[in-house]
Amino acid sequence: MQPTRPALSFSIWLTVAFVGLFALIWLLGSVLTPFVVAGILAYILEPLCDRLVKWKVSPTIASLLVMLLLVVIMLALMMLILPMIYRQVASLLDMMPAVGAWIENQLVPTLSNWLGTPVSLDAAQIQTWITANLSQVKVLAISLLPSIKTGTAAVFSTLANLTIIPLVMFYFLRDWKSLIRRISGLVPKRVLPTVSLIAGDADRVLGEFLRGQLSVMLVMAVLYSVGLSIAGLDFSISIGLIAGLLVFIPYIGMAIGLLLATLAGALQFDHIQPLIAVWLVFGVGQFIEGFVVTPWLVGERIGLHPVAVVFALMTFGQLFGFVGVLLALPMAACVLVALRHAKKAYINSEFYRQS
Repeated sequence: MQPTRPALSFSIWLTVAFVGLFALIWLLGSVLTPFVVAGILAYILEPLCDRLVKWKVSPTIASLLVMLLLVVIMLALMMLILPMIYRQVASLLDMMPAVGAWIENQLVPTLSNWLGTPVSLDAAQIQTWITANLSQVKVLAISLLPSIKTGTAAVFSTLANLTIIPLVMFYFLRDWKSLIRRISGLVPKRVLPTVSLIAGDADRVLGEFLRGQLSVMLVMAVLYSVGLSIAGLDFSISIGLIAGLLVFIPYIGMAIGLLLATLAGALQFDHIQPLIAVWLVFGVGQFIEGFVVTPWLVGERIGLHPVAVVFALMTFGQLFGFVGVLLALPMAACVLVALRHAKKAYINSEFYRQS
């Protein structure tokens, strides 16, 4: 059975719209980044804002209260994490003389034995080398000036984006219902029920995934903090928070938390046994997350497998940069729902039933 002309026409327009959307993201990725970040934050916090509106709070006040809550949470996290970073850097600087002595007294003799030739490394020799190659250092510094200027421009661009995000987020939160109605009004009436059904399913899948993932992040932050405290690691709460909050990036988040914990343990402990306890905490935590917490709070019914999440993050990041990473999960949810509906339509088709 051939598709009707209206259905065919709508399919063409839908394809053109998606191609245009991807082209727009590819061309204006850096410009769209603050708007995408604001949109994702508004999507996550909109249910809370809607709850306040149902309690007879005006949309404007509700949006401001929700944003204030977000700012308080972010400031609290920064107050926990930044002191840890400062103290670790200070400890590392204090250990530099000891590291230099270890290099001179242990590393250099070991290298000499392995290489079969004397290896010398002292401050006078380094100073002589720097003096001899000072002209090359100046040339390298001059060649790096354009990169420094570009980096400075990037810093100012980042600061500008940080000021745009709360403004755009406020309007998204306040006008969310109105925006949804306007978008729905652009959909042709004959396909509105189907589009509404697919959009509702995508919203449900993405909403359940995000809410479940936030719960997983909180649970794992508590588990890592408690486990590292039992292991006797300083900054256990800060490192546990970082490891827990990065759980939404499968495997990579755990690797970053493990690296930070290992660095902190190497600066704190004198022998390897406490470090083994720290590594054991992350091993047990990874097992609990994969086989207990994530299946319990996220559930297999969502269908966003961790491998699919990693693939989506890498694919969209490669295609569209940072804005692609932000859009990876929403796009993956939409593709998942579209495939489910396509499978259902295929199974109910005459072609499948007659084959």
